Amino acid sequence: MWTKDALNDLVKNKLQEHKLIVVANREPYQHRYVRGGIECVAPASGMVSALDPLLRTCGGVWVAHGSANADRKTVDSQDHVRVPPDNPSYTLRRVWLTKKQEDYYYNGLSNSGLWPLCHNVFTRPEFNPLHWPVYREVNELFAQAILEEAGDVSAFVFVQDYHFALLPRILKERNPKLIVAQFWHIPWPNPEVFQVFPWKEELLDGLLGNDLLGFHLRYHCQNFLDTVHRTIEAKVDYERFDITRGGKATVVRPFPIGIDHDGHASAANSPAVQEAMDRWRQQLRLNGGFVGIGIDRIDYTKGIPERLRALDRLLETHSEYRQRLVFVQIGVPSRIHIRQYQELDVEVQGLVESINWKWSTDSWRPIILLKDQFGSLDMMALHRLADFCIVSSLDDGMNLVAKEFVASRTDEDGMLVLSRFTGAARELTHAVLVNPFAVDEVAEAIHQALTMPADERRKRMQKMRESVAENNIYRWAGKFLSALLKFEVPDNEIPADPVLVYR
Repeated sequence: MWTKDALNDLVKNKLQEHKLIVVANREPYQHRYVRGGIECVAPASGMVSALDPLLRTCGGVWVAHGSANADRKTVDSQDHVRVPPDNPSYTLRRVWLTKKQEDYYYNGLSNSGLWPLCHNVFTRPEFNPLHWPVYREVNELFAQAILEEAGDVSAFVFVQDYHFALLPRILKERNPKLIVAQFWHIPWPNPEVFQVFPWKEELLDGLLGNDLLGFHLRYHCQNFLDTVHRTIEAKVDYERFDITRGGKATVVRPFPIGIDHDGHASAANSPAVQEAMDRWRQQLRLNGGFVGIGIDRIDYTKGIPERLRALDRLLETHSEYRQRLVFVQIGVPSRIHIRQYQELDVEVQGLVESINWKWSTDSWRPIILLKDQFGSLDMMALHRLADFCIVSSLDDGMNLVAKEFVASRTDEDGMLVLSRFTGAARELTHAVLVNPFAVDEVAEAIHQALTMPADERRKRMQKMRESVAENNIYRWAGKFLSALLKFEVPDNEIPADPVLVYR
């Protein structure tokens, strides 16, 4: 069992001579002007919630885009600020982008091109030739910041996600001593789908600058190997799961990500969460009926419209839930400058209004939509109040909302209705698993969750909690760092891991 202490031991014994540099588009803490002052907040992000505990343990530097309106005001002359504010443990290095760079690299190539390309949700990707040069330009900007942070010391660079596919090659060409790894947090498509990407050869070459490339699932690793085999000149070793290009090898491995289960569970049991539960009861006017929740960014991969239609179908086919069921949908606004997200926001709002008009009475409405970002304690309180939580992603690399819901349920009650098309479904097999595209199936799954005998709910939740506790964030970080260390020290000095044996 990996724990925070076990990760600390690994860091102290093996990483003490190496600097750790994490690179992500999103910063772990943002500074914003509020009522004449400045507040520091952690943005809603599964990636941030996964990586912040690692940096708190390891120290080092997080390099990210400084996007909040008070970010420049709070850095020093090297664009550094120590975080988190209540217990500074590591350094945040902010990189500044122009509005054009942010629009073309982030809204454009990354989220209008690569995001829909990699998610099998039938949203057509957009490939604007003006976006690719700016994507390359931003990768160069981040490379310069990382090289400055690394200096002449031995450093591990841990790159996050699809925003920086070109970065590993740039770094290795300019400083071959760096050990570079990348984790791709979203799915990797099959090779036929990837062939439509106009700059596929350059993007794949950039990713093959990594020493280690990680995905959530072995299936995504397999897709990546097949894509390289079909697309560029490289030697793909399917037995060892590595790729050699230009005499340099890239190891490809699955690392399913987790959360800080013990820390999350402890916080969920705190008096602050109990107080938040009381506030939610009053705000939502809960009167002892059934409560369901969905917690998502407003993103077309999350299956929010499909979920709402399933709730409508449930009320149609099971009249006993009318005036007894309240479903709370937290919808955090996301990528609001992208057309598909604007259209989704309108669709979700319209569906909520239509379903509420159809079923509401003077004293009850079935769906409460809250389009805002709430703190972690408020989310834990909702987890604790809910009879069921729906995670209905149409395609998802992992999905940490599902794991956070399970970790919050220290009472071993409640039920998770989970899409089969999430990475989390490979681990949380005792959830009620569904095809989110099948409206009747999801409706009946909700009914199953609400009518499940208490003993069965408890047994299922116990099994899911065991899985989330075992596959925690410290295991993910420890496995990844152990794999990185194999590029520096003999294999016999690293604990054996059957998934990560490099023959």
